[in-house]
Amino acid sequence: MSLIAVKDLSLIRTEALFTGLNLSIAKGDRLGLVAANGRGKTSLFHIVAGSEAPTGGTVTRSRGLVVATAPQDPPARLLAMTLREAVRDALSRELAETEDWRVDILLDDLEVDEAIRDRAVDRLSGGWQRTMLLARAAIVEPDLILLDEPTNHLDIGRIGVLERFLAALPHDCAVVAASHDRAFLDDVTNRTLFLRPQESLDFALPYSRALQALEERDAARGRQFDNDMRKVRALRQQAAKLKNIGINSGSDLLVVKTKQLSERADRLEERARPAHQERSAGAIRLSNSGTHAKALVSIDDAAIETPDGRLLFRTGRLWIENGDRIVLLGANGTGKTRLVNRLRGALAEPDAAIRGAASLRLGYSDQALSQLDAFSTPWDAVKRSSDATDHHARAQLAGAGIGVDAQAAPVSRLSGGQRARLAMLLLRLAQPNFYLLDEPTNHLDIEGQDMLESELVEQGAACLLVSHDRAFVRAVATRIWVIAGKRLVEVDDPDPVFDRLMAS
Repeated sequence: MSLIAVKDLSLIRTEALFTGLNLSIAKGDRLGLVAANGRGKTSLFHIVAGSEAPTGGTVTRSRGLVVATAPQDPPARLLAMTLREAVRDALSRELAETEDWRVDILLDDLEVDEAIRDRAVDRLSGGWQRTMLLARAAIVEPDLILLDEPTNHLDIGRIGVLERFLAALPHDCAVVAASHDRAFLDDVTNRTLFLRPQESLDFALPYSRALQALEERDAARGRQFDNDMRKVRALRQQAAKLKNIGINSGSDLLVVKTKQLSERADRLEERARPAHQERSAGAIRLSNSGTHAKALVSIDDAAIETPDGRLLFRTGRLWIENGDRIVLLGANGTGKTRLVNRLRGALAEPDAAIRGAASLRLGYSDQALSQLDAFSTPWDAVKRSSDATDHHARAQLAGAGIGVDAQAAPVSRLSGGQRARLAMLLLRLAQPNFYLLDEPTNHLDIEGQDMLESELVEQGAACLLVSHDRAFVRAVATRIWVIAGKRLVEVDDPDPVFDRLMAS
């Protein structure tokens, strides 16, 4: 039975985000919604939920349909509430008074610690805020849940909790997840909608298989278009020849034949459709200043500790060599970011246990992109980070997906995707030969993730990465470090580590 039927839906802002969209969502569907940043995913959720009107088309909802949305960020009015209060707030007044016990049952299912439940929302990490928003959506027992980037800020263990929670939902509850987490989409969805300005495509397949089907379809469309245009050119050439002959000979039959050939070429050209060309949200390019040093970083059994001096783990003796792409894995709270911060500090000031080569040039980005806070505008960031001319600075920002209007606006007004691309641009301008990146795929769409993967591999610079993006780790890592107990160990295969972290 159809819960939602969308027919010929369109949404046009300064440009068409999507047009002619037809979609049906049935009970129990698990649909992945895929598009680049800023291409209408969140707006489509608002339209489906009834809080925003489309430019054209219709949305038909089944009688009594209950739709719940878990947005990317908590509404401002929830920030002063505790997590428990924010979830309870989603209930009607009557249910909140008589069945508030449901809140703690649901938070148990989501494995939320008691200490977290009474903490104010504005003091929660991004991951716990995501969990609160999911709980608010689930507690109303909806027929359809809309999840907007549900894995952002979640570590691998919390992603495992999320996946188990979705699998345990009532069988007839439908879920639509807009996500750039490819592994998550493969795990939880059985349909994929690629949202496009024209001809959005829906495949009854999880993401990776759907992407393959999409690429095959686009390639076939491209071949058909090229073939059609060859026929159009041939028809026009033939018509031109006959026209000259007809004029010289005075043959009415050849004039008629010429007209028929031209009309046939016009009809074929009108029907021909080129393959879809995705408009980039902005390029990501990295650099590698190079070095002759074999070992860029040497670590001599460093003790990684909490701020109050409690030992988290010891590193043992390790080296980071030129060209290594090392991914650091471990459960939340085991000290991944503490090691990153220790390394960063040691490369700036002498450290007895951690030494960098004299030729090392560091490029650093943290998961909150806090390095951008030092700049007032994107223009200010590029000009202060390079000796680029005004024209070149504008071109670089535009290439990174930051248009002219946004270049002089406050950095705080940039979207998450634009902030991430600006951070990558500043890294390139620093010309490092060693990258230290904490959750670099946060806020990047799938196109951006693919670009970052390619750049890290092709540029060949050494890097140490912290990431919970399983597809990204599999694509880029040449070495895997894992925090296990009180030690840092190296393993050959990340998948058993992923399995263990997701099950914990």
